[in-house]
Amino acid sequence: MRSLLLTTAAVFVLAACDPATETPTNTTETTTPAVTETAATEEAIAEESARLNAWFDEKYEEVLQSSPMSMTQLGRKDRYDEIDDMSFEAQREQIDWRLATVDEMKSNFDYDLLDQEAKTSYDLWIYNAERAEASWDWRFHSYNFEQMGGSQAWIPQFLINFHKVDTEEDMVAYISRVSESARAIRQLLEQTQQSAEKGIRAPTFAYEGAIQQAKNVITGAPFTDGDDSALYADLKSEITTLEEAGNVTPERAEELMADAETALIEDFGPAYQAVIDWMSDDIENTAAETVAGDLPDGAAFYNYRLASSTTTDLTADEIHEIGLSEVARLREQMVAVKDSFGFEGSLEEFFVFLRENTDDERLYYPNTDEGRQGYIDDATADIENIKQHLPEYFGILPKADVIVKRVEPFREQAGAAQHYNSGTPDGSRPGIYYAHLLDMKAMPKRELEVIAYHEAIPGHHMQISIAQELTGIPQFRTQQFFNAYVEGWALYSEYLAKEMPGTYEDDLSEFGRLGSEIWRAIRLVVDTGLHAKGWTKQEAIDYFQANSAITDAQALAEVERYITWPGQATGYKIGMLKILELREKAKTELGDDFDIRGFHDAVLGGGGLPLEVLEHRIEAWIASVKDGTYVPAPMPTDTSEPAGATEDEPAE
Repeated sequence: MRSLLLTTAAVFVLAACDPATETPTNTTETTTPAVTETAATEEAIAEESARLNAWFDEKYEEVLQSSPMSMTQLGRKDRYDEIDDMSFEAQREQIDWRLATVDEMKSNFDYDLLDQEAKTSYDLWIYNAERAEASWDWRFHSYNFEQMGGSQAWIPQFLINFHKVDTEEDMVAYISRVSESARAIRQLLEQTQQSAEKGIRAPTFAYEGAIQQAKNVITGAPFTDGDDSALYADLKSEITTLEEAGNVTPERAEELMADAETALIEDFGPAYQAVIDWMSDDIENTAAETVAGDLPDGAAFYNYRLASSTTTDLTADEIHEIGLSEVARLREQMVAVKDSFGFEGSLEEFFVFLRENTDDERLYYPNTDEGRQGYIDDATADIENIKQHLPEYFGILPKADVIVKRVEPFREQAGAAQHYNSGTPDGSRPGIYYAHLLDMKAMPKRELEVIAYHEAIPGHHMQISIAQELTGIPQFRTQQFFNAYVEGWALYSEYLAKEMPGTYEDDLSEFGRLGSEIWRAIRLVVDTGLHAKGWTKQEAIDYFQANSAITDAQALAEVERYITWPGQATGYKIGMLKILELREKAKTELGDDFDIRGFHDAVLGGGGLPLEVLEHRIEAWIASVKDGTYVPAPMPTDTSEPAGATEDEPAE
C-alpha cells in the first residue's frame, strides 16, 4: 500500500513563466506569475478530490442499499421491510463488487492530484476491499451461533431496538421483518452446518449458550405458555401505541396483531426451533475447548485474526511479550493503590478480598432491583460529570446523547462484558451503554466508573458519534470500525478520564481503573496463550485471577469470549499503546505548542482508521502546528449545556 497521508503534491511551475530565468521578448505581454500556477494546481487538486469524494458517496450508497439493516441502524427507512441476505452467495457478490470498484477508482482518478484526506479515503477504500477479499478464505471459520454475540441474540435485539415504528407502514414493515428474520436465521444455520462438515465447530459452551439464548427468544407467548416473549411484547407495545395515537383503528390494530402472531408462529419460531434442534443434536460432536489452533489451517487463521484486530503485522509472540511487560508494570501501580487503601496483605490477597467479600457494601451493589437501578443511576451520574468537562479536552463534540440501559433478559448473562450500541448520525436516537446486571456480584462498584468512561464518554460514544457526524469526508469514512482504533480509543479514554476533574476520587475506583487496564494487558497474554501457545482454558482463567481481582463469573465469561472470538481482544491494548505513543510524540515535538484539544480532534476527526494511517495523520497534524497552518476549534463561550444534551430525556 502507498505511504498514506502524503503531503500535497509538489507544484510545478513552467520555467518560461519564471521571470528569474527568462526575460520576455515582448515587454508589453503579461507574464503568468508562479502564484497563478500554484493556485491553478491547488484548484485542480480540490476539483479531483471533490470528484472522488462524490464518487465515494455514490458507491457507499450502493453499499448501504445492499444492507437494509445497516440503513436502519443509521436511522433510514429504505427497504424497511427487509432483512439482509446472509448467504455466502450474497457475500461473494459484495466482495466482487468491492474489487470492481477499486479497479474503477484506479482507472478514473489521479492519486497524485488528491489532497491528504482524499488520499486517505482512496487507500482506505482499497484496504477495505482487500480485507473483504481476505475474509472470504475464512468464511467457514466464523461461528454464527455462539454465547457472546451470536445471531440468535442479535436479530431480535435489532428488531426491538432499531426498527422504529412511527406509522402503520412501519408496523407492516416490522411484521415483514419478523418473517424475513426466519429466512436469515435459516441461511446462517445452513452455513453453520457446512462449517461442521469441514470439522469447524464452536466449542461446547458456545453451543450451550446459543441454544439457551435461542430458547429464551421463543419462550413465552405466542410460542409457549406464560408471559409474553420479548419480541411479542414489543410488537404488541408498538401496535398499542399506534392505536392510542389514532394512527390505526382498533379493527386495524387487531389485524396487525394477528399478522404479527402468524409471522412469529409460522416463520420466526420454527426457524429458531431448527437452530435449537440441530445444535442440540450436533453438540455431541463439539469439543470443550476448541481454539483457533484446533481448526483446519488454524495457525494461519489466527494470524489473519490478529492482523485484522490490531491492524498491525505484530506476531503472536510479540503480542504475548507486550502483554507480559504491561502486566508487570501495572501490578506495581496496583500495589501502591492497595497500600494507600490500607490493606496490609499481598496483592494476591487483596484480589481475594475484593473478589470474595460480595456482601461488603463498599465493594458491591445489592443483588436486587434497587441495586441494579443504583448501578444505572451512578453510572449515569459519572457520565454527566464528564460531559461538563468535555470542552476542555475536545474541540469537536458529539450531538447525540448517551443513556445507560440494562441488557434485555433474553440475552443477559452474568459476568458478560458491557457494551455500546451507537445512536443515529442525526442524534435522534441516543447511543446506549448496555450493562449486564443479572448478577450484581459480578459487577463490583470499583469498576463502575471506568466501564462508564470506556463505553460512553469519553470512550465509544464520543468516538463513534463524532465519526458518524463528521462532514467534509466521504460518508463511508464515518462508519469505519477498526477494532484497534475503536477499542484502543475507548481504553485510552479510561486513562484520559483520570486527567479530568471529579473522577477516580477514591482508592477503589483508581484500583478499578488499573484493574481495567491490566485486564486488557492480560488479554494479550491469554488470547495468544490460548490460540498460539497451547494454553488450556483453566490455565487462562488461573492467569487472569492471579493478576486481577476478576470474579469467577467474569473470568469464565472472558476466557470463553477469547476462545470464541480469536484475536478480537488484542486490539484494545495495542490501540491504546499506539495512541499514547503518538500523544507523547506530539508533546515532545511541539513542547509548549502542544494542545490536548487539538490532539484529540486530530485523532477523532478522520473517523476510524488503521493504526498506521492514524500515525501518519498525527504526524501531519504535528507538522501543521509547527508551520502555523493548523486552526484549532474555538472554545465554546457557554458550556452550561453539555454535549449530547437534549430537551427531553430519551425513553429507555
